Amino acid sequence: MKAKNISWLVLVLILTVLSVFFVYPKAPIGGYISQYMPWKLGLDLVGGSYLVYEVDMSNVASTDRDSVINGLRDVIEKRVNMFGVAEPRITTSRAGENYRLNVELAGIKDINQAINQIGATPFLQFAEVSQVDVPATATTTATKAQKLSLTELDGRYIKGAQLTLSDLGQPLVSIEFNDEGAKIFEAITARNIQKPLAIFLDGLSIIDTNGDKKIDSNDLYAPTIEERIPGGRAQISGIRDVKEAQLLVERFNAGALPAPIKLINQQTVSASLGQDSLQKTILAGIWGTLAVMLFMMIYYHGLGFFASIALFIYIALSLAVFKVFNVTMSLAGIAGFVLSIGMAVDANVLIFERTREEMKKGLQKSTSLDEGFRRAWTSIRDSNLTTILTTIILYNFTSGFVKGFALTLLIGVLVSMFTAISVTRNLLRIFYTKNNH
Repeated sequence: MKAKNISWLVLVLILTVLSVFFVYPKAPIGGYISQYMPWKLGLDLVGGSYLVYEVDMSNVASTDRDSVINGLRDVIEKRVNMFGVAEPRITTSRAGENYRLNVELAGIKDINQAINQIGATPFLQFAEVSQVDVPATATTTATKAQKLSLTELDGRYIKGAQLTLSDLGQPLVSIEFNDEGAKIFEAITARNIQKPLAIFLDGLSIIDTNGDKKIDSNDLYAPTIEERIPGGRAQISGIRDVKEAQLLVERFNAGALPAPIKLINQQTVSASLGQDSLQKTILAGIWGTLAVMLFMMIYYHGLGFFASIALFIYIALSLAVFKVFNVTMSLAGIAGFVLSIGMAVDANVLIFERTREEMKKGLQKSTSLDEGFRRAWTSIRDSNLTTILTTIILYNFTSGFVKGFALTLLIGVLVSMFTAISVTRNLLRIFYTKNNH
């Protein structure tokens, strides 16, 4: 059994060493550390880009405008923060009848890159296509040309789009309209059976990537309507490949905005706390961790020494996980991580107190240790499960910095449970119980 414990511990130590090299900064703490930190840093630490969008509410009823502006804020936040780790700060403002969205993106100093992350200000439109006669001239013969007639159907009426596959494995794009959009779409399809319906995003063909297909172009993306389509659900078939289908889905979802937006201001912002605050925060975390380790060794002696080793392993592994998953480290995220350090030590305290009680009964070290872990486990499990549930709720029902706090705390708790139970236990089994008295 001890040989198995040693092999497992060696594997963990190798992983820890690799983690240290993976996250070690390329400059000393005294330097401009934000330039060398291996993690993405939040806007409050390193600054970023600031964009202001004006929302066109001219076609939105006054009673719906508050919900529309909030919906737009959520749409933009999802674009730049698909997994909730980039921590954009997106706020709304109003001056009279003017509605605006203010977007702050951490660590992005290139304005063009920031705009690209949000995407163009998309507005999805549908146009009926008909053939018209072009009279002959002295240099040309009579021919046919396409005439476009914009419909009232646009992105406001689309709930969303998704990629599906036919029974034969061919890619399809499924589109769902809201109730009002379903009625409009049914009327359009009823009068355009066996005719194309052109689709545009910001006046360009929806799958054009060159930016040269204007709204009056004859080169259109226009699927043919096979029949009248009721119910608000439609499918686009005849797509060349999955890549094109994915592009269509992205463009449809990007254009499914309740109101068009226009970029009116853009600038680069500096860090609100600066280099000095970041360095002080890191140094405070280091000194605080060393103080916790010192306390554990003074109060619990040998047990505390091995708990301190496990705590170091926990920190290395957690920081590596943060980097692997590209977690943005704002002050809120750092706070969640520091809190999880305290919770990791708290688990060891419960275990050690139970172990001491068993040793006072005259049991051997190995037996006392096993009983200490067994009896403390239920308390550790329940307290950590409640914390995990809380972080999941915060992550799913909040945004921005609170979401970052929840994410780092969740990762920290999961890693701390692993190190406090498994790593500490194996260390004590191998070294602490060597003298079993």
